[in-house]
Amino acid sequence: MGKSSSFCYQFSKHRFSTSFGGPFFFLPLSLAISTVLLICLYIFCTTSKVFTNTQNNLYQESSPISSLIQQMVPFSLENAAEELFFSPRSAPLSRGNQWSIGSLFGLYGNYVNNTEVYHDKDFFLEDYKEMNRSLKIYVYPHSRDDPFANVLLPVDYDPKGHYASELYFKRILFKSHFITKNPSEADLFFMPFSIVEMRHDPRIGPEGMQDFIKDYIHNISHKYPYWNRTDGADHFYVACHTIGRFAMDKVFEAKFNVIQVVCSSSYFVAGYIPHKDASMPQIWPRQGDPPNFASSKRKQLAFFAGTINSPARLALLKLWGNDTDIFAHFGRLRTPDADQLLGSKFCLHVKGFEVNSARVADAIYYGCVPVILANHYDLPFGDILNWESFSVLVHYLDIPVLKNILQRISLEEYSVLQSNTLKVRKHFQWNDPPIDYDAFYMTMYELWLRQSSVRVRLSAWME
Repeated sequence: MGKSSSFCYQFSKHRFSTSFGGPFFFLPLSLAISTVLLICLYIFCTTSKVFTNTQNNLYQESSPISSLIQQMVPFSLENAAEELFFSPRSAPLSRGNQWSIGSLFGLYGNYVNNTEVYHDKDFFLEDYKEMNRSLKIYVYPHSRDDPFANVLLPVDYDPKGHYASELYFKRILFKSHFITKNPSEADLFFMPFSIVEMRHDPRIGPEGMQDFIKDYIHNISHKYPYWNRTDGADHFYVACHTIGRFAMDKVFEAKFNVIQVVCSSSYFVAGYIPHKDASMPQIWPRQGDPPNFASSKRKQLAFFAGTINSPARLALLKLWGNDTDIFAHFGRLRTPDADQLLGSKFCLHVKGFEVNSARVADAIYYGCVPVILANHYDLPFGDILNWESFSVLVHYLDIPVLKNILQRISLEEYSVLQSNTLKVRKHFQWNDPPIDYDAFYMTMYELWLRQSSVRVRLSAWME
């Protein structure tokens, strides 16, 4: 990260004796004038360097925003640009980069071993065993005769499409050893309503979803004692469609207590609270073994395909739409995406309407190093995985120098990134029945990390 420099000249008031005259009287004034001239010269030189070497200076200062960026963003810079472009997790003096090339191997002093896939592998493996042995989930029961059984029970088909993660999780959980019929031994309580099924049910639809959930919570809080003892803090629901983040809007206290396991995990949006809520990957289900990477030749530097539905994608189009190294296609490809995913070194995930999409899991599946261009994205399994070891995180403001960023990654660094991408691939796949460390078990571990540190005994509460 670059650091801004500020200069301050402080004048101190001194008293001199009357005999201390002559040329020494003008010495403070001369020093002040000299300092001001040096500052002006420095500002002129550095400003000139920034605007004449934009493409060559990877770590340029982000402010003031260039006229090119102003043209790309259809918002008032005074109002929207601060929130759209400047990540609150970026260093305050250098907003331009969320990721720097040198950080991969700790080249800038504060060494962090960013080549390790896990934050703490030994701890994770041991704690994972304990989770697998002891975590218990109680699911609120519903019969097949329930008029909304399609919303409350698992689907009896293989889920497909962009939002399959939500349906896969519920379907696998119901058959897993984590389920308990005894609520007194439960660590967490699952509210099994499906956002995807509600959205397609003509009796509910997107406009009736909030009322349905409000009524649902009212019913379980009056029929069962479990909700009331914690105000829902040990309850969770799962949603992969973006409308899921509005699900609790009519139950205000629940929105800030319930654990939300969602795909649209943006910490910029009100209602999603990192460390309370959990990010689940959006995964397009695939059958069979992954492709053979030995035969793939990655000649393209980077690849993106998608619609123009955000300022970030518009910026990508204006800057790299006609580039020969970055293949940025807007709309549907006439050829399978797999051809480009297998033929590119880096695959771009650029924020659209929401921060999430299946592109990240697609890139990982095909061994293409993900490039994340989605500010405020609480990345899936971020409590466990070190994303800097297998992806490149780029701030929106760095889109003008995106090509430079990727080209400056050495072959050795790229080899580490891709090797780690293949290592984490098992975490971004759904299997039924589940396989250790796959997307289901990783999501369960995220829930395990969020269980209450003090368990409320049901019998004690009822007394």
